[in-house]
Amino acid sequence: MITNQLIDPKSIVVVGASDNLKKPGGATLKNLISSSFKGDLFVVNPHSESVQGIKSYKNIEDIPTVDCAILTIPARFCLSSVETLCEKKCCKAIIIISAGFHENSQEGLELEKKIVDVCNSTNTSLIGPNCIGMMNSNYAGVFTQPIPKLSSDGVILISGSGATCVFILELGMQLGVNFSQIYSVGNSAQIGVEDILSYIDKTYITGKSPKVIALYIESLNNPVKFAEHAQSLITKGAVITAVKAGSSSAGSRAASSHTGAMASPDAAVEALFKKVGIIRAYGRTELINITAVLSFPKPKGKRIGIITHAGGPAVMQTDVFSKNGFEIPHFYGKKADNLLKKLYPGSSVANPIDFLATGTAEQLGYCIDTFENDFNVDAITVIIGNPGLDTSFDIFKVVEEKIKKCTKPIYPVFTSVINNKNEIARFHRHGFISFSDEVLLASAIAKVMNSSPIPITKTHPPVDKKMIREVIKSNKNGYLPPDQVSILLDAAGINHIKEYIARTEEEAIKYAQEIGLPVVMKVVGPIHKSDVGGVTLNIDQVNFLSSEFHRMMKIEGTTGVLIQPMIEGKEIFIGAKKAKNFGHLIMCGLGGIYVEALKDITTSLTPVSEEDANSMINNLRSIRIIKGMRGQEGININLFNEMIRRVSALCGVANEICEMDINPLKGNEREIIAIDARIKINKTHNVIKNN
Repeated sequence: MITNQLIDPKSIVVVGASDNLKKPGGATLKNLISSSFKGDLFVVNPHSESVQGIKSYKNIEDIPTVDCAILTIPARFCLSSVETLCEKKCCKAIIIISAGFHENSQEGLELEKKIVDVCNSTNTSLIGPNCIGMMNSNYAGVFTQPIPKLSSDGVILISGSGATCVFILELGMQLGVNFSQIYSVGNSAQIGVEDILSYIDKTYITGKSPKVIALYIESLNNPVKFAEHAQSLITKGAVITAVKAGSSSAGSRAASSHTGAMASPDAAVEALFKKVGIIRAYGRTELINITAVLSFPKPKGKRIGIITHAGGPAVMQTDVFSKNGFEIPHFYGKKADNLLKKLYPGSSVANPIDFLATGTAEQLGYCIDTFENDFNVDAITVIIGNPGLDTSFDIFKVVEEKIKKCTKPIYPVFTSVINNKNEIARFHRHGFISFSDEVLLASAIAKVMNSSPIPITKTHPPVDKKMIREVIKSNKNGYLPPDQVSILLDAAGINHIKEYIARTEEEAIKYAQEIGLPVVMKVVGPIHKSDVGGVTLNIDQVNFLSSEFHRMMKIEGTTGVLIQPMIEGKEIFIGAKKAKNFGHLIMCGLGGIYVEALKDITTSLTPVSEEDANSMINNLRSIRIIKGMRGQEGININLFNEMIRRVSALCGVANEICEMDINPLKGNEREIIAIDARIKINKTHNVIKNN
């Protein structure tokens, strides 16, 4: 819950304030004073009559009623302070900067829970503990530096880490990025990243609220809530970029299926971000470069004009743009010749335009004007350095003027952060953003331009919900027997082959003759059949069938032999895995042994829409093989799409499915048939909640 007293308090008390500015209590009070907080400031310090010129109360019981409290005292004193503030002083916002809670010990965890209970019972917002605080245009409730210039249209930054929040702020200020709101949620005891995002969504006004939101996330307690509000914000016109840290697969369990092996802990995060349209970064430098790019108008297309007076950076930037699907169009003819006449001999105007290290501010203006008026590009990058022989204020002034006047976005790269230190500082003071690295800029532009949300729909193909629930209800945890798997596939409308389980040689011969030779035989029992020699294809003679039956029955763990018709076609794979609170992760790719050998898998979270499924299929590296190449018959993509959505629909009804493999399915231009499937259920899985 986020109260108005947290966002716009009329009074604040700093509990543990100090005259020592090297202590959190002293620094917090100093920041509140320096940022010209307009409300009433109170201080609690039992050892001082006044702190930084403000009357100090010996005891928290003695202060007047107060809207917001910032606690910088040892953890063991926080609970009693919170109780007094919430129950006696009408306080509706608590920021606990102090550490020593659940990140420290079990005792700290219990203390943290008790504080949350008090805040919840009194409808009080709690930020932290173990955080740097928060700041907006109303107050700077943090103990750290720097305090950035806050503007109403600046970036909203939400961070799960206080230190990382500071580092991101510093990087942003180095590029001239403005901020509007900064939240450090620390332990997220009550309010996490998703809760802040929910508040921003509910109060968002298109065209007035800040457009760019940057997130550093260490934990997502409610991914469904996060996705809902992120999607809503993006629909309203916001753009979101995020780092999700701590998603490596180290320490994850050894998977018992292809699906389990391929679905890393990070796959659900990646799928969620892609589905919603969040631009993912993998570090704070990339995050802030993407954030800076998002602060510019979005280019209308992918045709880039590059202006430089140093060839190397332009070449490196061109490489990055080209690898990401951008065009650096080559220009020639009368207009190019006219520009060349205005530049020094040796210059190049083909694009990139190189106007040489000796080029003037006036010549830079000609280059920008040519891209703006004569050459067909959608955006312009300007790469400027300085060898240290003279200042560059005139060149920087030209860049400022052109950014104001041009209809196409101009991204300035000022590479000489030492030699042009003063010029860059002035550029930023005038409200402009710059970049220090041409490659990082190109990568950030590529991320922005290549990212777009996939429509989220909760419509699924029709399935037999009653039959699905009956199967789940009547079976125990673990892998379902093949006959139960077949019932679920039928209920989901997933076409699969006719098959029988033989437990005697006579049954094997009978079923094979019923199906018609040739047939396929597979062991029932072992999980990875191929690994134990439990799969034999193209059995076209009864004697061979009998000998293979006896061989397979001797394989450890075998309880029977599956008899199936021999089907021709390309092998594909569809799988599902329960991804904790994220829902089900649906996967697809080439099937058979290629699933893990090539690791060419794409993913999406349920519910999977038609657009989702198309994106999954078309983003496979093996898509040309799947569609058919060099005269080979391909797979019916529409049917592949439908099969993916039917698996999603099945998981939507059977939340208890924890792992599901259909591998392989065999397909051609006319049909797709599931050849082998495994489904594992776990009825103890928590049902996803959306608070």
